[in-house]
Amino acid sequence: MNLNDILSLSGLLLATAAFGAGFVDAIVGGGGLLQIPALFSVFPKEIPATLFGINKVSAVGGTFVAATQYIQKVSLPKKLMAFAGSFAFIGSIIGAWTVTQISPDFIRKLLPLILLFLLFFTLRNKGFGLSHQHQTQDRKSLLIVAFGSLGIGFYDGFFGPGTGAFFMFLFVRFLGFDFLHGAAATKIVNCISNLAALALFIPTGHIHWKVALGMMFFNILGGLIGSRVALKGGSGLVRIFFIVVVLTLTLKTANDSYHLLDFIR
Repeated sequence: MNLNDILSLSGLLLATAAFGAGFVDAIVGGGGLLQIPALFSVFPKEIPATLFGINKVSAVGGTFVAATQYIQKVSLPKKLMAFAGSFAFIGSIIGAWTVTQISPDFIRKLLPLILLFLLFFTLRNKGFGLSHQHQTQDRKSLLIVAFGSLGIGFYDGFFGPGTGAFFMFLFVRFLGFDFLHGAAATKIVNCISNLAALALFIPTGHIHWKVALGMMFFNILGGLIGSRVALKGGSGLVRIFFIVVVLTLTLKTANDSYHLLDFIR
């Protein structure tokens, strides 16, 4: 992506989408809602695998930078994070392979209902994610994070939308993190699961590196700003972003699966 590309309408769309995705991803996840539609709009004839590969390269940059920002300010339990990252990586690899064997259509239709549950649970529990509990890292916690990360990592490799929200819910609901610590943990584990997916995309050549690296630059800028906003605003702000992103994901995936807005056409 050279200067002429950036100044063009298509380049501006991709740059804006990448920046917005990095910003949102750094706080709670869901940046794919911005990047993937923008890529399909600019490259309508490109095969989906190539666009997903570009999205992953861009997202890895922003997620990695956001993770480093959080690590400097937020203390996380090392053993839990090692388990989460390892099992998410394994799950993502298995999920990416599985999607080459079977269709993810059944997940597509189930996803809005799962997201709706996350939304109602968060809204009903007013104090959810606003206090941070001491992490014991006992056998029960390690098993929860291992199986949870394996399942969510599998989902990330197999389908993807909402992965950040699921990791956030895992850390906050089942491990006692507040939303700020949950955001930090989510960025680290999501970055690892993205790298696992890239391990499959890169050897198959499903990436336009010029576009991907250009978008990564703007994704990193968004990630830097987003992580600083989250660190300054604390768990209360991250909770608000979580609710907004999950609501948006619910509406988007419900419309994609059940064509709720077809009557407008």
